[in-house]
Formats: sequence, structure tokens, C-alpha cells
Amino acid sequence: MEQLILLFVLAFATILAQPLGRRTGLAPAVLMTVFGLVLALIPAVPNIKISPELILPLVLPPLLYASARRTSWQQFAANSGAILLRAVGLVVATAAAVAAVFHLWYPAVPLAAAFALGAVVAPPDPVAVGAMADRLGLPRRLVSVLEGEGLFNDVTAVVLYEVALRAVVTGRFSTWHTLLDFVVSAVVAIAVGVVLGWAGSWLMRRLDEAAWQVALGLLLPFAAYGLAEYWHGSAVLAVLICALYLTDAATDFSDAAYRIVGDSFWEVIDMLVTGIAFGVIGLELTTVLAATGPSWQRLLGGAAVVIAVVVALRLIWLLLTTALFQRWWRERRADEPYTWRESVVTWWAGMRGVVTVALALAVPFTTDSGEPFPGRAEILFTAFAVVLFTLLLQGPTLPLVVRATGVRADTEVERVLERRLWTRILRAELSRLGEIANSEDFPDEISQRLRENIERRLARADPEAAEAADDAKAVENTLRYTGRMRAISKEVLEAGRGEALAARREPGMPPDLVDRVMRRLDLRPPPLL
Repeated sequence: MEQLILLFVLAFATILAQPLGRRTGLAPAVLMTVFGLVLALIPAVPNIKISPELILPLVLPPLLYASARRTSWQQFAANSGAILLRAVGLVVATAAAVAAVFHLWYPAVPLAAAFALGAVVAPPDPVAVGAMADRLGLPRRLVSVLEGEGLFNDVTAVVLYEVALRAVVTGRFSTWHTLLDFVVSAVVAIAVGVVLGWAGSWLMRRLDEAAWQVALGLLLPFAAYGLAEYWHGSAVLAVLICALYLTDAATDFSDAAYRIVGDSFWEVIDMLVTGIAFGVIGLELTTVLAATGPSWQRLLGGAAVVIAVVVALRLIWLLLTTALFQRWWRERRADEPYTWRESVVTWWAGMRGVVTVALALAVPFTTDSGEPFPGRAEILFTAFAVVLFTLLLQGPTLPLVVRATGVRADTEVERVLERRLWTRILRAELSRLGEIANSEDFPDEISQRLRENIERRLARADPEAAEAADDAKAVENTLRYTGRMRAISKEVLEAGRGEALAARREPGMPPDLVDRVMRRLDLRPPPLL
């Protein structure tokens, strides 16, 4: 009962952290971490009792799915070079550098155990990054790369982590077996993700209630995670593949009810699970102190060195890759080359979070021989220190770095894209109306009134777009039509929505911009009749 009350308190605090974060400018993730730390220091508050093996399966599937819903394959492909350089190259480099430094600082800790720590602290957390980046008005492309890095770097980190643990626990390591395991893990994950994504989209097309479709969408990420893990695949990659597949397929079967219910549902799930997860991070302070014992101060030096390596290496890596690939990026995006200012913002946005804590807590207590896992207390303390430093120092100061560098989203470019999308919607609706008018052969007066109502609806949704298209007209009176005219109205509206959904799959169109327009279409579809 005490554990349920504690979870309720965290959930309630998560809700209050939203308006508090808006007033203070601090991300709710930071506020919840601080709240968890305060609770951990109160003797009357019970210790949180969640098995480390359950943290990732319970937390990651819904969070990854919610994050993947905001992106698309096309967006990932457009930034794949920068994402892979960080999600794979930087993670491997960080794990190796941390392992070397940690082993030098604690010679008694085997290199494989030190490499496990490197894998634990290497990946920036997608939840922490998304929670911070959305509030800062960063360029859309920069946010896309940050979120893409956060989504895919867990795959690399978890594979490295499992390899390092296996080497420590069994005392054996084989390069060929490791490479084979990596390939098998990726193949299994992709297969599970694609099959579940396809099966889920097939079934959703046959469910005619939005609540049923959304409920199925909630179960699929957990199914992908569990099946991939059972068959020794990458559970994180399976969830991502499944989520991206479903997000892309939803443009074919989704309707207004599904989008409204689904968006609201996942917004609530994302908020609550994120808040509780970061609250648990703070509460785990008692677990860390219990593992390290009363002499935890002796571990501060090693933790400080690892933090310095993690933070400094990220900056060096980003500046070097920006310099080396500047020309290539400039050729692909002539008007949007990467700059050193963006690299600095990306550097300071590299916060660690849920994944790091969960992996650190999951380090086993003993090896197969029955000996204590070497350096477990040092690994746990250091990983926790990295999380607290990046969350509680980098998180609150990230807005200062953004302002100092002057990195801002080009709102005019986004406005132009949105205006063009509204214009495309108008033209698609008018085109469909013209086709129906020709086939139905109804009076010109009715066709003209329908056209005027379409144009008036666009003017109400986006006056600038309507003015740009020179199609907004004032219509004082609207006649009431019945029967076939209502069906025509529905077809015309669906034509506009179809055009918007088609735009979501285009490489140059930001998915979240389309989602925002679709939400306005779904929530306020003024009747044409």
C-alpha cells in the first residue's frame, strides 16, 4: 500500500509540475527529479521498490512510442547522417573513453566492468532531451536530430552494456560472437517491429471505434519490447520500428476521432510516465547511498572525472564532426548548414536520465562464479552522479546557452510552410468539390455556396493563408442543405485532410507541423452546409 501511495504522490506531483514548470521556465523533468531527491531525504518516506529489470520494460515502451509518434521515417532519413554519427559513433567513443578513465582511476575494476559503466552513461536520454528542447524555440531540424539521437542511441548503448556484462559475469569474451549477437539482435528487432507494426495497422483498419484503436496502440509497444527481448533481439529497436511503422500507416486509416482521442491519450501517458520516471530517479538516491555505504565521499573524485570526460568528449565530437561534414551538410541543405553555435547547444542538451539509471540499477550483484560483481557500488554511484549533473545543472542552464548562442527557430520559414499547407488543403477541397459538382450536375448556385463556405472555413482557420491564396470571402448567410449535400461536405473535408496527411510523408515537411494543422482541422471542422 505504501508503494501505491508513493506512486500516487509522484503522479499528482507530475500534474502540478506542468504549470510550475511553465511559470519558472524549468522543465517538469528537472522539477520531478528534485522532488524525488527531496522525498528520498525524508526518513518517513519509504524506499521505492521497483525491480531494476522492470524499469525499462515498464517505462521505455510508452515513452519511445509517444516520441516516435511525433516523427517519421522521412524526417529520420533527412537527418540520418548526423543522427547515426551521434547515436552510434559518439556512444561507442564515449563508452570507450569512460572505460579507460574509470579503469585507470579504479585499477581493481576490470576493464569490461568499466566498459559497462561507459555504456550506461553514454546515451543522452530521449525523454529528457525532448522535454527540454520543445520549450526553447530551437530550429526544427536541430530538435529532430536531438530526438533522433535520443531515440536510437539506446540501441547502441544497450547492446554494448549487455556485451560488457556478459564478459564480466561469465569471464568470457569473443569478438566474433559479439558481432554475431549484434547482427542477430538487430535482425530480430527489425522483424518483430515490422511484423507487429503491419499486424497492428491491419487490425486497426478493421476496428471502427477510436477507443479500440488507441487501446491496441497502447499494447503494441509492450508486445514489441517483450517479444524482441524474449527472442534475444534489441527491444528498444523493435519498439521504435513498430512505432514508426504504425505512425506512417496511420495516415492511411486514421480519421478525426482516432487522431483526437489518440493525441490526447498519448499526451497524458507521456506526461505521467515521464514525471513518475524522473521522480523515481530522485527516489533512487537512497538505493545508491545504501549500495555505496557511509564512505560515499571517496567516490566523488572518480565521478567528477567521468562527468568531465562525458561532457568534454561530446563537445569535441560535435565540433569535429561539424567541421568535417560541414561541406557535405551544406550541399544537402544549402540554406541550413550546421554551425558551431548549433553544436554548442546540442552539446549542452546531452542530458542523461531514465535509461542510465535503469541500466545502472540492473547491474547484477554477483558473477556466475558467485563472486561480487566488481566495482558495482562505484558504477552505481558514478552513473547516478552523471545523471544528476546533466539534469540539474545542464537542464536549467540550457536556456541560457540557447540565448547566448542566439540559436533560434526561423519562425517565418515555418509560417511559410504552414501557409502553403493550408493553401494545398484549400485547393484539394475545391478540386474535389468541382469533381462532385460535375458528376452530380447540381445547380451552379449550390456549388458556389459550397465553395464560399470552404473558403470561409479556411479564412477562419488561417486568415493569412486564405488571403495569400486570394480565396477568403465574407459570407453572411449559409443555407441549410440535407441528404446528399451533407455527404458532399464530408467528402470535400476528407479531401483536404487527405492532402495534409500526404504532406506528412514528404521529406521537407515537418511532421509535427502537419500534426498541428491536422488537429485544427479535426477539432474545428465548421460544417459546409
